[in-house]
Amino acid sequence: MNYKQIILDSVKNKKDEYMAMVQTMYENPEIGNQEFEAMELLSNYLEKEGFHTTKGYVVPTGFVGEYDTHKDGPTIAFLCEYDALPEVGHGCGHNLIAGIGVAAGVALKEVVDHFGGKVLVLGTPAEENFGGKVSMAEAGVFDHIDVAMMIHPSTKSGIGGRTQALNPVKFEFFGKNAHGCNPQDGASALDAAVMTYMQINLTRQFVDAGTFIHGIIKDGGEAANVIPAYASLEYYFRAPTMKYAKEMTEKAINCAKGACLATNTTFKTSIYECPYEDTVINYTLANMLKDKYDQLGVNEVDEVDEVPKGSSDIGAVSYKCPALHGYIKIADEDVKGHSKEMAAATISQDGETGLIKASQALALIALDLLESPEQLKIVQDEFKKAIQ
Repeated sequence: MNYKQIILDSVKNKKDEYMAMVQTMYENPEIGNQEFEAMELLSNYLEKEGFHTTKGYVVPTGFVGEYDTHKDGPTIAFLCEYDALPEVGHGCGHNLIAGIGVAAGVALKEVVDHFGGKVLVLGTPAEENFGGKVSMAEAGVFDHIDVAMMIHPSTKSGIGGRTQALNPVKFEFFGKNAHGCNPQDGASALDAAVMTYMQINLTRQFVDAGTFIHGIIKDGGEAANVIPAYASLEYYFRAPTMKYAKEMTEKAINCAKGACLATNTTFKTSIYECPYEDTVINYTLANMLKDKYDQLGVNEVDEVDEVPKGSSDIGAVSYKCPALHGYIKIADEDVKGHSKEMAAATISQDGETGLIKASQALALIALDLLESPEQLKIVQDEFKKAIQ
């Protein structure tokens, strides 16, 4: 039996159904943790295709579609993202990621009974800021998954890249109100915040290359003639590893301590969004993606990008099981990420071609792992060595 052809045909024969879901999500964008319509849409389709689905899985807008052969074999998961951005909608292409994940899962289901194991399609919401994958990783979802894979739309095709760890920290400052003409009776939380902001900026030259500090003054008072009793800052500390991101955070906390001592104020810190780990690259899976792209006629495929860029909750997955996070080109390089133009590309002809090629590639990688337990062992051995 030609299992490869079955997979290729499955995707092609159902591409209109997948693109209809991509279109629906494009027209009805939902931001992180509010993707209830997308969860219903994707889960209901998987149910129709013979998957057992659970909605509200771990997080309110998460889901899992499971097809169990009830025979021994690996558990292979395809990951779906489907949160949109404010103003630009699906400017990061997560609606297409969802279509790719569903298509790959359904295609693999067509052949998995011949080998054994389970196929999972995981709905992982709120990638942009609340980290659905992080919540799922903490809940143990990936502890018994042999491989987890996804492909992200982009302006280039690629087999993966490192991401930065991200530590999101909120600084809150507490002083004492007073009339602006009697400032000696008060203590300015805004002064403490501004001094902290300036001092953190001065630390930039003393941190390692390839790290980033992004900060804003979130609250700074309500009236010009009132000494502010409350102010706040919000920061992202990004670094190649979480360990170093936390070292940068400690330097920033020391800045706040000094500012509060100088202004007779106090402060506290909190984690205001979901921290993201860096991504552990599984080179075996990345090279398998390169091979499949070659077979499918995907040209100009970038190698693994070793310079960490951006942050993603796929990092949490990569510390729990072998993970693949590839890219598929759907737009020219002058199209910017997180833009309306990128969102429009997801429903274009190039978007459809990207969905077909990416989902076929993922399903074919999974087929190789089913056909060759030795290859799966190589993947898993590399993972174990990488996270030691």
